Amino acid sequence: MIVVLTDRRRARRPLAEVVAAAVRAGAARVVLRERDLGYAGRRALAAELRAVAGDRLVVAGPDPLGGDAVHLSAADPLVEAGLVGRSCHDAAEVARLAGEDYAFLSPVFPTASKPGYGPPLGPAGAAALCSPVPWFALGGVDTPARAAHCAAAGAAGVAVLGAVMTAADPAAVVAELAAGFEAARPRGDGGVRPRPAPGVRA
Repeated sequence: MIVVLTDRRRARRPLAEVVAAAVRAGAARVVLRERDLGYAGRRALAAELRAVAGDRLVVAGPDPLGGDAVHLSAADPLVEAGLVGRSCHDAAEVARLAGEDYAFLSPVFPTASKPGYGPPLGPAGAAALCSPVPWFALGGVDTPARAAHCAAAGAAGVAVLGAVMTAADPAAVVAELAAGFEAARPRGDGGVRPRPAPGVRA
C-alpha cells in the first residue's frame, strides 16, 4: 500500500499532475502537506488536489475544505475526524498514540526530507517501536527493495515523498514501489493479509 506525501517545491511537474499520476497508479492516499501556505493558498491547493484524488486526499493539519481525513504532526493535539493519522519518530511519540487510526514512523532510511530526527530507524527498528495502530514506513523508501524490507517488517504500507515528487514518471515509481511491497507483504493464517489502516484502501 502506497501513500504519497506532497511537496510542491520538489515536484518535477505541476503538483496536481503528479498527484493524478500517483492515484492512477494505485496510491491509496495522498497527504497534502504544504503547511507553509496561507489559508487561501492552502484552500485553493486542497480543492485542486481533491479534484484529482477525491476521497483519497488527507490534509496535514486542519482541512480548509472541511474534509474528514487529517494527518497530524507529533505535537498536534488529537482531533475528531473519520480518519486520523500521526507522524512519530521515536518510542515516546509512539507511546502517546491514543485514538489515531494509523501512524507514519520515520525516518526509516536516510533521507533529505527528514533532517534533524536522529539516525534512521531501519525497518526492524520501526517495527520494534510496537505501534498500537497500523504503521507506515516513511523516509527514504525510494526503491522496490526498500519497500519490500518494510513489508517484511510488518508495515501496513509505505509513505513516499521525494521519490514520487521528483520522478519523471510518478506513476511508474508508485507502481514499482507497490509491486515491491506486495511481493514481500506477510500473510497471516490462511493467507489473510494484515489489516490495513482504517479508511485506507488495500
